[in-house]
Amino acid sequence: MRLPALLTLLLSMLLAIAAAPAALAQRQADTLRIASAFDPQTMDPHAVALLYHSRVMTQVYDGLVGRDERYRLEPALALAWRMTAPTTWVFKLRPGVVFHDGTPFTAEDAAFSLQRAAAAPSQRAFQLRGIAAARALDPLHLEVQLEAPDAVLPEKLSFVAMMSRAWCEKHGVQRAQDFNARQETHANRHANGTGPFRLERYDPDVRTTLQRHAAWWGWTDRRSGTLAQAHFVVVKSDATRLAALAGGEVDLVLDPPYQDIRRLQADPRFTLKQMPDLGQQYLGFDQSRPELEGSDVKGRNPFKDRRVRQAVYHAINVPLIIDKVLRGQAVPTGALLSPLVDGSSADLDQRLPYDPARARLLLGQAGYPNGFTVPMDCVNVAWRENVCQAVAAMLTQVGVRVQLRSSPSTQFFPRLTAAATPFFELGWTPLPDAWGSLNGLLRTHGRDGQGSFNAGRYSNPQLDTLIDQLRVEPDLTRRRALVTTALRLAADDLPMIPLYRRTLNWAMARQVSVVQWPNDVLELRWVRAAPPK
Repeated sequence: MRLPALLTLLLSMLLAIAAAPAALAQRQADTLRIASAFDPQTMDPHAVALLYHSRVMTQVYDGLVGRDERYRLEPALALAWRMTAPTTWVFKLRPGVVFHDGTPFTAEDAAFSLQRAAAAPSQRAFQLRGIAAARALDPLHLEVQLEAPDAVLPEKLSFVAMMSRAWCEKHGVQRAQDFNARQETHANRHANGTGPFRLERYDPDVRTTLQRHAAWWGWTDRRSGTLAQAHFVVVKSDATRLAALAGGEVDLVLDPPYQDIRRLQADPRFTLKQMPDLGQQYLGFDQSRPELEGSDVKGRNPFKDRRVRQAVYHAINVPLIIDKVLRGQAVPTGALLSPLVDGSSADLDQRLPYDPARARLLLGQAGYPNGFTVPMDCVNVAWRENVCQAVAAMLTQVGVRVQLRSSPSTQFFPRLTAAATPFFELGWTPLPDAWGSLNGLLRTHGRDGQGSFNAGRYSNPQLDTLIDQLRVEPDLTRRRALVTTALRLAADDLPMIPLYRRTLNWAMARQVSVVQWPNDVLELRWVRAAPPK
């Protein structure tokens, strides 16, 4: 090779080497790697209604309505809506929207999606009770017929995904996956939404990879971000998630361990976003079976007695758990729903006092002076498992001898929704309107989504009446009054024991900019990431 040719080759190699870091930085800026202890479980958007599922599904599937940066309702696939009669709503749909496979979104798809989400075994059905029918008036107008007037119907459509009817029919998934039965369908690992990101690959309990949907209708919005790709990576170990962040292997950790929060705040390499949680944690009880499963008490179910439930409440020192286990990253709560939920009065948020002596007295009055044994189910993620261990130790001190059963989310959540657990720890994130939470958590379990997440199968006809009245009450002042009355009744009867509301913490590399929602969901459409320095 002649000298000029050799020099030209060497110069080309040097330029390529010099350009490599810039190219790598660009790829890193366009890609966000998100670590969490949880897997979304399935790609079927109606199969489950879990926080960890919503984190992915809201990126892939749009709903008729969305939420803005401050979590307020805003148009999404529906540009506008109006009540045309007491039991009829018409939604005007956004023109020019296409699914990820390139086919157009129409009112036929919207009607199909509402029907699919409202029918068993969909776990979104609890939000949609009262919808009698949905039909396309024309390609861009959807009519929803209700069983009774509903002044806040659009609020109930949050996070209800719109699917392609043709795609579902092609792949035999006209009905939602039966998640509790571990049904395998095409929709488990494949998706076809209209959202800002399309599913490229889903490896359960490992990684979910999303690619930017270039034809998404919302990219011209001034709020839109810059991501081309996102990876949701499952990392069960707290220490490993933080090590991956420190080593640059991930860019954002959605659930950093509580013991490391102060260190992360002080580390100049990271940004820590914090916000009070709209949701909270509870303890729940089997209140339907005549005999408590796994207990040494035979022929009776102690949790059917309100005094026993109240004893459990008095036995738990929640402020101590927050201080020692959660490192101050939570607040105690006595309300069944956050005061941020419309109608949940702040005065309900006061807890019953920690009083183990009274707990023992109540157990004796209920006929259990020597206490009893009971298995307790908890998901095996570190902070939740640690709280469950603390609760078990406190209850054992008053005579309720807890046998802790920790299990992965793939086993825990089906057991919960199938009401196959005698005693459990549960997290719930409500919508700003209370009806969906009350209907899902506390109403007597039945068809059409009633009590879908009432894992203890609690039943109170008086509370059922209030919840059903709330569903059809059009006056907002009277709605708030009904919510307050229902929550006071629940606080007195204790179908569940409220524990605490967390501070949501997201730890991320400095170059990442996000909008944090109070439901702990990261919306990728707003993420901006500068090249790392």
